[in-house]
Amino acid sequence: MAFAFLFPGQGSQSLKMMDGFADLPVVQHTFEEASDTLSLDLWAMLQADGADARNATVNTQPIMLAAGYATYLAWQELNGKQPSIVAGHSLGEYTALVAAGALPFSEAVKLVRVRAEAMQAAVPAGAGAMAAIINLSNEDIHAACIEAAQGEVVEAANFNSSGQVVIAGHTAAVERAIELCKAKGAKRALPLPVSVPSHCSLMRPAAERLAEALQDVHLSAPAIPVLHNADVASYSDVSQIRDALIRQLYMPVRWTETIQKLAADGVTMMAECGPGKVLAGLAKRIDSDITCLALTNRAALEAAREELV
Repeated sequence: MAFAFLFPGQGSQSLKMMDGFADLPVVQHTFEEASDTLSLDLWAMLQADGADARNATVNTQPIMLAAGYATYLAWQELNGKQPSIVAGHSLGEYTALVAAGALPFSEAVKLVRVRAEAMQAAVPAGAGAMAAIINLSNEDIHAACIEAAQGEVVEAANFNSSGQVVIAGHTAAVERAIELCKAKGAKRALPLPVSVPSHCSLMRPAAERLAEALQDVHLSAPAIPVLHNADVASYSDVSQIRDALIRQLYMPVRWTETIQKLAADGVTMMAECGPGKVLAGLAKRIDSDITCLALTNRAALEAAREELV
């Protein structure tokens, strides 16, 4: 049976989200390594009642990287079957590369912190926004963005599933696009609580800084194919992987096509490797024939191990 692991990105973090794995030493060790690398206590951020530190982009990205990779290591420790291919949503692409052996974990932790800082610095606070558009065609969303731009930036940023697209850009342009999408018949069009307009052309300055950081990172050919967001393609050449990561920052996440590509290539089972069920839900909406498990705790890992034999 061909199966894929999907790694979640920013937005899937939640209070005490890793407590279901807390009895597995490899999970604690992974968070300790990430925390030591950054001189930050990432595990404590997961336990804190206040969400500000956990939801700050510069902390969320290393937290989600550590969470996804810790879940993957726990899967391996429980003798789970190796996936045929891996993919990650936005930040999750970095976790996928770590799991595939293409990017050392400690270097990835530092890299995503730089990525987050660059993204936050690229657009002043309040100047950028994102919004989810529900049940409107891609063509109508594109037309709304063109009409709403008025010299500013507003673009499709995430093609998450059929009928769920996220737009990003300048705050006023996004607000105009929201109203136009509603007028065109969107079931819902609502702003998202984010501080960075990811995956649009406003992120080009961040991509330039990321490109500089990537020059000092040791990348290898992945031992497991990694399907990249920007191209819906996998690469073994290190320069192509580096280029895909740079372009990912200012190009849309083509998640619908990613799931469709996996299915077309014979993947019949998928598992969301990390806390939450966002990607499992999206996969089901994209292709109802796909089974996507959510590895949210140790019990889910053990159940999935028995199913994926």
